[in-house]
Amino acid sequence: MAYHVPVLAGESVGFLDLRPGGVYVDATFGGGGHSRFILEQAGSQDLRLFGFDQDEAARANALEDSRFTFVAANFRHLSNFLRLHGVARIDGLLADLGVSSHQFDEAERGFSYRFDAPLDMRMGTGGGTDRTAADVVNHYSAEDLQKVLGEYGEVRNARSLALAIAEAREQVPIATIQDFLQLVNPWVRGSRPRYLAQVFQALRIEVNDEIGALTDLLAQATDLLIPTHGRLSVISYHSLEDRITKNFLKTGKPDGIVTKDFYGNIDRPYKLLTKKPVLPSAEEIQHNPRARSAKLRAGLRR
Repeated sequence: MAYHVPVLAGESVGFLDLRPGGVYVDATFGGGGHSRFILEQAGSQDLRLFGFDQDEAARANALEDSRFTFVAANFRHLSNFLRLHGVARIDGLLADLGVSSHQFDEAERGFSYRFDAPLDMRMGTGGGTDRTAADVVNHYSAEDLQKVLGEYGEVRNARSLALAIAEAREQVPIATIQDFLQLVNPWVRGSRPRYLAQVFQALRIEVNDEIGALTDLLAQATDLLIPTHGRLSVISYHSLEDRITKNFLKTGKPDGIVTKDFYGNIDRPYKLLTKKPVLPSAEEIQHNPRARSAKLRAGLRR
């Protein structure tokens, strides 16, 4: 299945520093590109690799390798499912927070403004959130819509658009992508593709609680990674996701607030392996345009 081209594969897997007998997690399995690269880099090493994905469609990409286990679950439930497999500690975790190309290209999923379909945007097709993008635009208050569009989409005229949505839905519910586009089009500012991408991104992040899930993942990773050699490698595509990841690596907290022990020593759970985010090369972006906004950060568990 042509599912997704892995972004920053060599760099992100390189930071994991694979070792024989280690236990590793690909928290965002998708098309299996990063997992496949991990096993290739491991060669004949005997390790364990768990691939998490809440999208049941990803199961079709499960790797036929005795070292690999597919887990059909949102990565925010990482600890519970690893425990079911008898795993209490891990040597490395990789997360690519982007939406897969496959999900964008499946019209019925409602992720892209290129198609007409129900306004859905749920990443998990089984056991995930019941809330859809249509629920958000039809039932959120104008104030909450403004917050979603402004914080998650960085939409410049978030307030005006939110008020327009709230007014329009009083006349007729907004059910499909085309319904939504007809409403949004008059409010587009600047580049239309960029503006619509920002609006759709905001709704997708809200529908799937992506920020909450990321915070849960990072907190669990800190508990699961083996001190002194456990490694965390995260690829993000949104400024808020990148900021949360950076804060976690620096302070262990999503807000970046520093905590100290009884003696006044700053609690730093990670040694930074990336002082600045690693960006894709011009060559990679040319080959895979969806990599252009990717930022990779990595840390070593102290």
